[in-house]
Amino acid sequence: MNWILLAEQFLNGLQFGILLFLLAAGLTLVFGIMDMVNLTHGSFYMLGAFFCATFAAWTGSFFIGVILALPVTLAAGLFVEFIALRTLYERDHLDQVLATFGLILFFNELVQVIWPLDGLSIALPKYLDGAVSLGLGVTYPVYRMMIIAVGLAVALGLYLLVSKSRIGMLIRAGASNRVMVGALGIDIKKLFTLVFGLGAALAGLAGMMIAPILGATSGMGEQILILAFVVIVIGGIGSIRGAFIASILAGVIDTMGRSFLDVFLLTFMPANAAEAAGPALSSMLVYILMAVILFFRPQGLFPPRSG
Repeated sequence: MNWILLAEQFLNGLQFGILLFLLAAGLTLVFGIMDMVNLTHGSFYMLGAFFCATFAAWTGSFFIGVILALPVTLAAGLFVEFIALRTLYERDHLDQVLATFGLILFFNELVQVIWPLDGLSIALPKYLDGAVSLGLGVTYPVYRMMIIAVGLAVALGLYLLVSKSRIGMLIRAGASNRVMVGALGIDIKKLFTLVFGLGAALAGLAGMMIAPILGATSGMGEQILILAFVVIVIGGIGSIRGAFIASILAGVIDTMGRSFLDVFLLTFMPANAAEAAGPALSSMLVYILMAVILFFRPQGLFPPRSG
């Protein structure tokens, strides 16, 4: 196995894991604190990509597109929470799934009405459209390195927000016992709105980061949303640390499996069988990881403290 290819695919897995974390962090906060199954989360990922592509085309700058798209995605999240989702907090999970699935269909059709059916693409600035040498013969795209750096910065910011700030204290308390937090005079509705808006902005940021690579297309949030749910279950629902570690694990395992599992299977299987079994098994690796972890730790790797 080629060492350089192995290193590059590991970095691809790390970058994919960082994107998963941006999506899963907001999802685990919404699910962990509000006890709400929000399938619409993937739609904010999609909207972030479309907003960024639109603003980047208008301004001619990808970075200005991101700066403008973030508050617009945040506003979209707050609007949806206020108009539609606030009434679902006291309903059971089945009602939440049905309602938010309907919103997925609505947003998928909406973006096809507003934007071209084949989606939008974003051209990167020249200084991001290249590769950087990491030593030992390994080169890696500058933009993918930037995604990793942005994701790590967001992870650090979320850690400081949740662990060191008063808002973070309320978020942690709400995750443990929201009834008691409300009894102490905290406006739970405003806390929920804040958490939901933060989650929508993080999902949108993930969409903005991936848009120059995959483009912005209708329905792009559904597949990665499934992985995001798997990640928060592995990490522990409501745990930012768990979401981060589980995202990296899932990203690396998924990418390495898709790249090298068929090569590994060639050591003890015929070529045609390995080529057929490799893609099928690689797509199952993350779910196998979830099953194994839940067998030994049903609450996930790092469940939030209860109190």
